[in-house]
Amino acid sequence: MKNDAIWLDANVTQIDDVAEGVRRIAFAAPQALPAFDPGSHIAIRAALAGGHAIRTYSCLPDAAPGEVAVAVKLHPNSRGGSRYMFSLKPGDTVRITTPENRFDLSWRAADYLLLAGGIGVTPIYGMALALAARGAALRMEYGGQSLGAMPFTAPLQAALGDRLALHPQDQGSMIDLDRAIAALSPQGELYICGPLPMLEAAKAAWARAGRPTSRFRYEVFGDTGRFTEAPFTVRVAGYDQAVTVAPDQSLLDALDDAGIPMIHDCRRGECGLCVVDVLDHDAPIDHRDVFLSDGEKQEGTRLCACVSRFSGGEAVIDTGYRP
Repeated sequence: MKNDAIWLDANVTQIDDVAEGVRRIAFAAPQALPAFDPGSHIAIRAALAGGHAIRTYSCLPDAAPGEVAVAVKLHPNSRGGSRYMFSLKPGDTVRITTPENRFDLSWRAADYLLLAGGIGVTPIYGMALALAARGAALRMEYGGQSLGAMPFTAPLQAALGDRLALHPQDQGSMIDLDRAIAALSPQGELYICGPLPMLEAAKAAWARAGRPTSRFRYEVFGDTGRFTEAPFTVRVAGYDQAVTVAPDQSLLDALDDAGIPMIHDCRRGECGLCVVDVLDHDAPIDHRDVFLSDGEKQEGTRLCACVSRFSGGEAVIDTGYRP
């Protein structure tokens, strides 16, 4: 596994419920954690029923100096990460990494459009405050199930004023992507984090507007798919064993637990290192990554093992490795 961050033990210092089903958790290490830029994240080693798994969370901009804080939404179909995070108490020791950034904010744009969906607000929150502090031209569109379920609305409203638009779905409010993009200057940039359907819709709107892909920056969380998580079984070419993947487990974690070597890095469906070949399957693939193209997903011959999964049944895959 490639990882440039440093693993260390940290203690939970504070826990706050910041929205319905959303918890802010702060950590401190024996030595002060390094400063980080907007868009940074940490990895956390979550203790699950069947072992351990790595989960990544965006760093919030409101942590005390030398500490790091994240916000976690308790998902009903959690793969175990959010349940573990919600079990933490002040004083607990957790294995985390130092912050690293793969969703960095450039300072080159004439203006900025920030789009956030649900808990995807966590990296966008820091970007909004940083841009506002620098006097940058920006607008933020923030959607969620309801106002009560949308964290950090108060500090965002204080920093952005009328440059922030809130879109609670229970009030029938939706982000007009075409309108929001049209208001951006030709030299503007878009930053988005949210569920996969929102990202796909924004990509389509950006393409319709004829905007350059280099000015469309995104991060996605891989726990939103088109099917409810169900168990499935895979057989791996070259290995005389069947691997069962539980509803709250990723294919990557199941293969690791079974001793089948895998290369991986981001665990968010972005880098493509964990892609496997799909040789046969009897249930639809639930693609939750942003690495494979739409055409590749329709072909159904490759899958990002860290976030994507089969909707059930049995499948045969090839990792490219042999015992």
